[in-house]
Amino acid sequence: MRTFGRTLTVSGSLAAALAVAGLAATPATAATTLGSGHVDVLDAEWDGADLHLHVHDEANDVEYEPADVTFSVPAAAKVTNPGYGFLGSGSQVWLLPEDEALANSRGVLFPGISTEHLTTGVFSGNAVTYSLVSATRNGATTEDFSVYAGSGSRWFDSNTSITTYKSKSFGVATHNHANWAFEEAGTYQLTFKVQGTVSGATESVTEVYTVVVSS
Repeated sequence: MRTFGRTLTVSGSLAAALAVAGLAATPATAATTLGSGHVDVLDAEWDGADLHLHVHDEANDVEYEPADVTFSVPAAAKVTNPGYGFLGSGSQVWLLPEDEALANSRGVLFPGISTEHLTTGVFSGNAVTYSLVSATRNGATTEDFSVYAGSGSRWFDSNTSITTYKSKSFGVATHNHANWAFEEAGTYQLTFKVQGTVSGATESVTEVYTVVVSS
């Protein structure tokens, strides 16, 4: 059974009441940082009326709201630039690999994109589409993020000079992995959307993910 992590804040009259009672008005659950292990960064679910995006920590079978999670990419993720043109001209990139053994050996995240909690027969074509809506680094639009599989097969690319590699469809009830690449250190805000068609109506949800890449 999956459990859910949430950040609970206390404010207003309730905070005042707690203060009078001598209790600290602090969050019941601290914001979570995930920096290693198998984590489905993009995990779509359908509750019968709405689509949702969660973060699923596979190792501990815990789900989080994206806003409650910071993804940590340590210096150990730096590798020699494999030379794909879309990865820029720097000599190194920070890479979260599509290979689980390699991710574990480096002590970095093994990031997944999941539709395994979506059942067949609900969405048109038994598929949904994930889209990279925008990407910033340190508050400014960035071209330094991409997701690719194998030998440079791009899934997503934040390069604003192109319109391709912004969306990719996935069949429902599937589990997918690719390389997540960051070309510079900094704090990234990645906005993703998942969209599908149910009974002729378009259903979608958009969430923002925070990734801190350390030099």
